[in-house]
Amino acid sequence: MENDLSQVIEMVVKDRGVSRDVIIEALEAAMITAARKKLGLAMEIEAQYNEENGEVELFRYREVVDEVEDSQLQINVKEAIELDPDCEVGDMIGEKLDSQSFGRISAQMAKQVIIQKVRDAERKNIYDEYKDRKGEVVNGIVRRFERGNIIVDLGRAEAIMPHREQIPRESYQPGDRIRGYIQDVVDLPNQPQIVLSRACNELLINLFELEVPEIYEGIVSIKSVAREPGSRAKVAVASSDINVDPVGACVGMKGSRVQAVVNEMRGEKIDIVPWSENSAKFVCNALLPAQISKVILDEENREMEIIVPDAQLSLAIGRRGQNVRLAVQLTGWRIDIHSESKTKELDEQARRIYSEIPEINDMLMELLIRTGFREIDDLADAEPEDLLAFPNLDLESAAVIVGKANELIDSGRVVEILAEIQAENQPEVIEEPVEQVEVVAVPEILVNKLAGVGSKTAELLSDAGLDTAEQIVQAKVDEIVKIQGIGMRKAEKITEAARSAIREARKTLEQAQAEQEQAEQAEEPQAEEPQEQQAEPDQGEPVK
Repeated sequence: MENDLSQVIEMVVKDRGVSRDVIIEALEAAMITAARKKLGLAMEIEAQYNEENGEVELFRYREVVDEVEDSQLQINVKEAIELDPDCEVGDMIGEKLDSQSFGRISAQMAKQVIIQKVRDAERKNIYDEYKDRKGEVVNGIVRRFERGNIIVDLGRAEAIMPHREQIPRESYQPGDRIRGYIQDVVDLPNQPQIVLSRACNELLINLFELEVPEIYEGIVSIKSVAREPGSRAKVAVASSDINVDPVGACVGMKGSRVQAVVNEMRGEKIDIVPWSENSAKFVCNALLPAQISKVILDEENREMEIIVPDAQLSLAIGRRGQNVRLAVQLTGWRIDIHSESKTKELDEQARRIYSEIPEINDMLMELLIRTGFREIDDLADAEPEDLLAFPNLDLESAAVIVGKANELIDSGRVVEILAEIQAENQPEVIEEPVEQVEVVAVPEILVNKLAGVGSKTAELLSDAGLDTAEQIVQAKVDEIVKIQGIGMRKAEKITEAARSAIREARKTLEQAQAEQEQAEQAEEPQAEEPQEQQAEPDQGEPVK
């Protein structure tokens, strides 16, 4: 038994990774609990683990007195002398207890205490281990799913990947390997919660650090990241060494490095963008592969107007605005993109409006347009001090121009000018004769004849003025839903049934007309073809 206890301690230490001192402390606490349960809670009991024989020894301590008042805490001096001849009144004397007499219930209680102590020690070890690993990328195995969250087995601990931290359109099965970024470690009462993420930007940064040695060594740095998880990402990089191309270092030979990251992100497209201290250049790089014609900056409001060729507009904006949206996240600037033709239209509108202000000459007009005052609202909201940078303008003249701009807006003249420009640019509509197409008239189809429409539904439709299939098709789903007792799905089915009935009726009618035309053509008498007259052979002249 003694050897068994020592072996159990060593096995628990090895398997659970718990300190040996913690196990021994748990054993001692468990034995004390069992002894007090058996002998009484008021007793002073101590437990000590004997390393030599591998046994937890229990000792009961009592005070040596002349007259015993409490037998659990006191012992008569005569009895004490039998245990220890050197003891005196007032001393505390210890007596070894027989732990074999505690019974099955006490042993079970001791077992529960030991299990709880081991669990607490394991929880503390896991928390201490992973709290310092926050910000690392770890590998795990998908174990199960709980309310949309993925439970990942990291070996000694389980982590959770919430639904919001998962990449859309990624799917996993139990047993699949998964890589995630340790976003947080929370010390909960039951067990520490390790939160993983695959949707955060930090995962992308860590993956590049693993694949690109220049980033790990600090030669190339990632300045910013913009990402729409599962779809596309942009990474801005810079190099501290002029001889190292940051984009080339991240892309790798034949794209091997960036492709490794793309494969880990399951096909997420990644654009490597060169970072620049020049904000305009940085924004132009962020909008690649689109070509930029002109950039107008508003540094105070961190706004930037980008002008691109007409053919590059869709490329600059991207599918559903994704390219410009990622560029805004990457650079931190608000970006407005216009095509060159649209810019010319806006410039022409600005010239027409500014011509209404006598104080604005042609040179000042062009300067205002080129510097971003393309709309009259911008000029009206400007402070007079903002216009002092323009030539031949003093504070008084600038105030007059701003005031005239506000008057134009308040009077409604700006709206009139814009309407005039729109009317001038309206293309001339040439009315062409409409080819008359013969429409096959379909007989009325009552609603109670439609497939899937019962008598009660037909009555509801009739009360609403919808007696025929044609009326239902013209009314559309939105109006049918308004009828009490008919929902959206039912309205859609009724409309589809009406359309199908009309199509079938029209098809049947057209087929009948075609058969009738064929019959009429068959009854018409056929004109006799003229017979060819055969020429008689030339007999020649009679021989005399």
